[in-house]
Amino acid sequence: MPANLDALVIGTGVAGLYELHQLREMGLKVHACDAASDVGGTWYWNRYPGAKFDSEAYIYQYLFDEKLYAGWTWSERFPGQPEIERWMHYIADMLDLRRDISFSTKITTATFNESAGRWRVETDQGDVIDTQFVIGCTGMLSAPLTDRFPSQSSFKGQIVHTGRYPKGGLDLEGKRVAVIGTGATGIQVIQTIAPIVDKLTVFVRTPQYVLPMKNPKYGPDEAHWYKGRFDELKTNIPHTFTGFEYDFQHTWANLSPAERRAILEEIHADGSLKLWLASFAEMFFDEAVSEEISEFVREKMRARLKDPRLIEILVPKKGDYGFGTHRVPLETQYLEAYLRDNVEAVSVRGNPIVEILPEGVKLEDGTVYEVDTIIMAVGFDAGSGALARIDITGRDGVKLAEEWRQDIRTTLGLMKFGFPNLFMTGAPLAPSAALCNMTTCLQQQTEWIARCIGDTRASGNNVIEPTEAGEDEWVRHHDETANATLIAKTNSWYTGSNVPGKPRRVLSYTGGVGTYRAKCDAVADEGYPMFTMSKVAAPQTA
Repeated sequence: MPANLDALVIGTGVAGLYELHQLREMGLKVHACDAASDVGGTWYWNRYPGAKFDSEAYIYQYLFDEKLYAGWTWSERFPGQPEIERWMHYIADMLDLRRDISFSTKITTATFNESAGRWRVETDQGDVIDTQFVIGCTGMLSAPLTDRFPSQSSFKGQIVHTGRYPKGGLDLEGKRVAVIGTGATGIQVIQTIAPIVDKLTVFVRTPQYVLPMKNPKYGPDEAHWYKGRFDELKTNIPHTFTGFEYDFQHTWANLSPAERRAILEEIHADGSLKLWLASFAEMFFDEAVSEEISEFVREKMRARLKDPRLIEILVPKKGDYGFGTHRVPLETQYLEAYLRDNVEAVSVRGNPIVEILPEGVKLEDGTVYEVDTIIMAVGFDAGSGALARIDITGRDGVKLAEEWRQDIRTTLGLMKFGFPNLFMTGAPLAPSAALCNMTTCLQQQTEWIARCIGDTRASGNNVIEPTEAGEDEWVRHHDETANATLIAKTNSWYTGSNVPGKPRRVLSYTGGVGTYRAKCDAVADEGYPMFTMSKVAAPQTA
């Protein structure tokens, strides 16, 4: 690890790899580090059974280089984790990035030196780095909530969080397995392992709206089709509402009930996230529209389950929350897994898990479920969690973790007042915190950061920081936009309510990916009015 840098990138997932490439191309002395043993970020850590894309593979890609885009061929519409990880290796190798990455290296502290205008960074390997800029590419869902239940450590079998699933996997064949959690991750695990385990017990707290995935294999014709669309995708995707290739195109009030139903049926049959991200935008604002679309999805789910007990446990009820205000999972025969004789759904909504015993899972009413393996799909401290777990100290000794324990605030989701020369991606108050095709948003954010660093240096300055007024302005705009939606009224990780004590705020910017891009570009074009630049002279040595 070099001791002196222009820029240090933390993390080598989608954002970190591209940021490293850009800053290196600008001529900066830049290095990246990652706690993992290889590149991949999300796709390194989340190697649980069934992990896969639910963005179409050909849009979950970098769009800055057509040769790089066309050089990789996907095997299916929604590939699984092993293929995605290989793609990340391809990116790192094609751009020759590994020579500037330190793996198995965790950042422990980062302290801003006000007199020098630089950061002092330490790692768990004993490295001490002096760097002008720090760029946190730590991921929006990379701080797993691993210690959720009393006495977890007493369990005599294997217990794993999906976000830290072992590289070699687990031998689940013939085992009694518990899965705790039925969000997008839990659903992928459940549908995948149900046929191979002896007994699968699923603990369900919050029923989820689900959409069936259609995942055709890709051959030469499909590859030729999407590779030929590079210019179209590069032009259009960054300006859609969610960073996908499709966008909202229907207006609820202009259609008859029969026309609405026909559209819902057609989009539901697409087997993608289109029903959520490109049907009727009114579902996020109008409770009546939300309820009608929610009932449409519930109807589809009930028809597949048939069993009244399973419907009671697994299908959201009217008044719970609206379709799309939680993360919407795609699934393959997930509901049908519960129709198997070896799978049991246990509702813990009114009878919560109170303890993990050596032999299994204990509920409030005293019932104990004896199992050999526990897979916890219990989520993450989203958006703010990964950076907050590093001891980051800004001006005047202010700690980032303490700031975010009081209030979740950023400027454009890219910087934080009081923390000069610290940039972030996938952070709160930007679309990349949740509501975006991640490569679309992370490319935009890393490109903005690279431009900002270049502009700061070109101006003769070496320090940039948001103003307090600029941060207030962005938080106010973010809240006005978010609070107009039904997302703000729903308890989920989207609002931080899955983490006890976390300040409540919609984590993701809800004004749309294209709108966010335009606002970020305008700030840069206008000379960064929400920021202040300065030149700090290096202290003289004797």
